[in-house]
Amino acid sequence: MTEGEANDMAKGIDGANRTGNRDDDALGFAARSALPGPEAGMATVIDALDDPCLLVDAAGIVAHLNGTALKRYPGIRPGDPLVFRLRQTDVNDALARVVAEARPETVEWQEKVPTDRWFEAHLAPIGGGEGRTRFVLLRIEDLTETRRVERMRADFVANASHELRTPLAAVIGFLETLQGPARNDETVRDRFLAIMAEQAGRMKRLIDDLLSLSRLEMRAHVRPEATVDLCEILSHVVDLVTPAASGAGVAIEVAGCSAPRLVRGDREELVQVFTNLAENAVKYGAGGGRVEISVFDEAGDDRHLAVSVRDHGQGIDPVHLPRLTERFYRAHTEKAGSTRGTGLGLAIVKHIVSRHGGRLTIESVPGEGSTFTVRLDRPTAPKARIEKKQ
Repeated sequence: MTEGEANDMAKGIDGANRTGNRDDDALGFAARSALPGPEAGMATVIDALDDPCLLVDAAGIVAHLNGTALKRYPGIRPGDPLVFRLRQTDVNDALARVVAEARPETVEWQEKVPTDRWFEAHLAPIGGGEGRTRFVLLRIEDLTETRRVERMRADFVANASHELRTPLAAVIGFLETLQGPARNDETVRDRFLAIMAEQAGRMKRLIDDLLSLSRLEMRAHVRPEATVDLCEILSHVVDLVTPAASGAGVAIEVAGCSAPRLVRGDREELVQVFTNLAENAVKYGAGGGRVEISVFDEAGDDRHLAVSVRDHGQGIDPVHLPRLTERFYRAHTEKAGSTRGTGLGLAIVKHIVSRHGGRLTIESVPGEGSTFTVRLDRPTAPKARIEKKQ
């Protein structure tokens, strides 16, 4: 296509746009009407694609774009020079090479404003015979979610490896000592075996939590349908946590359970949620002497029940609150000492609550304690089956 033909096409498209509506249909009709002969059918194919797609002629003028591209780049219209609207040097340079060499090319770039986003442009020449390129099909793929998942996976593997390596190194070191200098020292052997058992237990808890997270992620899209009694679950949780609470001098109080309180959920998963929250409250709020677990209705909300777990301990610095549910993130490393957990407990809580369609909120004031509140759906069916402990 000559430069004069490109200019005539641009004028025709611009005139159609001025006389018609500016919505997607008008833009599509204007672009298709300007495409000559066989190329007119390409617009229909481009419109059917989910990714943002643009058809650009050899002079760099946008001949057609689909609705997805229009939403992603609202400033681009048929007839516009691409270089003026898509200000990505790498993409525009690649477009020139594809036109000149008639070979497809892929370009990746990152945008940092307003947030980090990654994109990949696929450029394919559409020939006009004799090795010439009449048009270039530009398809833009959003890689942001893929990059974030890759980063999360890399961070997760690194953190999990670190968490397993530390106790494993301790176990190996004590084994080597017992096989060598301390082989016949009963006192040292008993002490080392106790430490090794503790470290092995730590690794087991980490592996169990990793498996729990994996199972939860596999079922994240499946909402539980059974109906369970929150009060029965909390009674069971108190039984599980009482030995540790008694050892720490902490009393556990439950309020709001004078009658069954029903929600839709998976019993075992909800036991895991409130056991994690209660154990954390005992561990990090021991200085307050008591943990309060309350079931209550929130004003104006008849669709949900709320359960709060409150301690009266040291509280959490507000800077940590947004990251508490991240995997391996710890806000109490100096407090927990040798009894610290795997760093996955609140991540598991968040995944379970999300699978239930619920919501987890965290409030804390340094020096006054912390409150973790879980909101869950009430049953929708009046005669829903109640799932109880077998």
